[in-house]
Amino acid sequence: MKALLICGSPNKEGCTYTALSEIEKVLNKHNIETEIYQIGKKPVSGCMACRACFKTGRCAVNDDVNVIADRLDEFDAVIIGSPVYYAAANGTLTAFLDRLFYSAGRKMAGKVGAAIVSCRRGGASAAFDQLNKYFGISNMVVATSQYWNQVHGGNADEVVQDGEGMQTMRTLGENVAWLLRLIECGKQNGIEPPKYEEQKIRTNFIR
Repeated sequence: MKALLICGSPNKEGCTYTALSEIEKVLNKHNIETEIYQIGKKPVSGCMACRACFKTGRCAVNDDVNVIADRLDEFDAVIIGSPVYYAAANGTLTAFLDRLFYSAGRKMAGKVGAAIVSCRRGGASAAFDQLNKYFGISNMVVATSQYWNQVHGGNADEVVQDGEGMQTMRTLGENVAWLLRLIECGKQNGIEPPKYEEQKIRTNFIR
């Protein structure tokens, strides 16, 4: 079993990375392989609504979105972390996720999904809710914790001092590991994944 942790912060080893690393430790304890992908400071194009991915299965903008999309079958869980900017997730991260989930959302079905956010003071729950929308539209199994998945602090050292926040990360890690083991147990015992209707219905309310 393997989990992809996407760090949506431009800062390497900052607040968001610190929170994700706490989850990573728990997953590794349960023999779940992990990989942290850092968005970093590179510019990321937003979705152009060209719908080329409908024909090719790949985003028309050939960057790391396609690199990750091509590797999604390797991962059983996707955990997304973001700093909070104006009570929302980092714009670079959301541009990345918009294109990843739009072009390769079918590969997300059945995976465990979880979101975490880091902020200095406020706006955490709004950003957390925003990130969870990606999972809810992609047939994913959403992992929760003992509180909304957030840590507080102005830098990595302050995040470590957020005892409740760090415990929330560890609890989330335990729940992700538990769900992954349940899904694996189901596969080994012949429980088939859900069968979805072939034709996806899209209703336009304008008549």
